[in-house]
Amino acid sequence: MRVGFVGLGIMGKPMARNLLRAGFEVTVFSRSPGPVEEVVADGARRATSLADLAAGRDVVITMILDSPDVEAVVLGADGILDHADPGTVIVDMSTVRPETARKVAAAAAAKGCGALDAPVSGGDVGAREGTLSIMVGGEAADLERARPVLEAMGTTIEHVGPAGAGQTVKAANQLIISGTLAVLAEAVVMLEACGVDPTTALRVLDGGMAQSRILERKGPQMVERRFDPGFRVDLHLKDMGIVLATARERDVAVPVAGLVTQLLASLQATGRGTLDHSALFLLTEELSGRRSERSDGSR
Repeated sequence: MRVGFVGLGIMGKPMARNLLRAGFEVTVFSRSPGPVEEVVADGARRATSLADLAAGRDVVITMILDSPDVEAVVLGADGILDHADPGTVIVDMSTVRPETARKVAAAAAAKGCGALDAPVSGGDVGAREGTLSIMVGGEAADLERARPVLEAMGTTIEHVGPAGAGQTVKAANQLIISGTLAVLAEAVVMLEACGVDPTTALRVLDGGMAQSRILERKGPQMVERRFDPGFRVDLHLKDMGIVLATARERDVAVPVAGLVTQLLASLQATGRGTLDHSALFLLTEELSGRRSERSDGSR
């Protein structure tokens, strides 16, 4: 299968590399030339434009920042849909608004193409290891056509409903992660304040009901004050905007989401939006009157 891939950031670059390792013919396009050069060196073909990327591909994947970016790249003049062959499946693996996914699906159907909203969870580690969880909205037939491609990037691939459903599930995912990160940060600060070794405590907690992948991966980062970005505060704050908007549309109360959104916004406002979202720990320390060195050496 011939695959086009747009967006080679922290997640996109290792995902494209996994497609190459699986034997797919991969053509890449990105605004940043550096990652393109790296993936081309691994065997990908460089597209000179979105038109060049889309034409002749069986599947085109987008892994970009936000809803306006997806609409511009897929639906814009001289974008992917303008040049995709009938029967091409467009798979948006970005995290965007559910209504954006439905808009793309309707436009794709009008052009004789398929469209899936297939956001992912698993972070940069899952992207590198090819173990992402992929939540897919759209037509089941389109998913089956694209499934071999998705299987090269993830181990859990679930069809969760029609167009937009994948993005709705991703919003729920981001809500769970943000809430868990916030209480994990509070737990680690409390352990340290009480003079308990947090590394030992987290090991015990990870063997009981508190066990979670977030505790396993992010707890040590908090203890060691390592906040190099696997998933940036800026991006998680954007995703929480999607959570709040989705809940508002359906009259769902999400008070925890509102609180964590404010905490993430505080990190961004104080110049820490590029840190990993586990940096919620830093804010919890500060609110507790406790300060420690950040990963960049400042306080």
